[in-house]
Amino acid sequence: MSAQPHPLRIIIADDQASVREGLVLLLGLLPDFEVVDSAANGREALDQVTAHQPDAVLLDLHMPELDGVDTTRRLVQHHPGVAIVILTTYRDDASVLAALRAGARGYLTKDASREEIAHALRSAAAGLAVLDPDVQLTLLNAADHGGPADVPIPEPLRTLPDGLTAREGEILAMIARGKTNPDIARELVLSSHTIKSHINRIFAKTRSGDRAAAIRYAREHHLA
Repeated sequence: MSAQPHPLRIIIADDQASVREGLVLLLGLLPDFEVVDSAANGREALDQVTAHQPDAVLLDLHMPELDGVDTTRRLVQHHPGVAIVILTTYRDDASVLAALRAGARGYLTKDASREEIAHALRSAAAGLAVLDPDVQLTLLNAADHGGPADVPIPEPLRTLPDGLTAREGEILAMIARGKTNPDIARELVLSSHTIKSHINRIFAKTRSGDRAAAIRYAREHHLA
């Protein structure tokens, strides 16, 4: 019998107790997530990451004691393997650019659904980036209207190996975590046929003859 895949271990940081507790409940109900702790400010988040070494942190931007940007910067410096996704009410270009420059791999606004938040966390843990559509528009507007010349392209938005798309990279990471096709279809809210088509393209691009070879490829290329 094969070992059960490890869930994605996350920490949630938000200074609003109702928001924080709601996120803990919503994400903790997902079968492939484990909320290992929650924090009310950036300093608590740093301490908890040191203690638990999670896969990802879901981080509010404006918090007391240490805000999300400074927390992100310190996490990237001291815990570079931990993926950071910002979840905030702010979508102005200054906030977005500051978070991305600090090293966040994802940026969502608080009207994102549970599925969108889960997708962003999975993608960030796989080395990819997910930006809210409005946030993407903010970046484009900042560039088109005389915004900072160094509008950053986050490192996680780099080109994936062998022409893999962001969605294919995400699915490959899920395969590497032991997910079956029905599991992936359910979690991404896609049809089984669509998942099978994605996997066929993944196998072709990575020259993998089976799932075991695809998993080896994912690990060799740090996608899992």
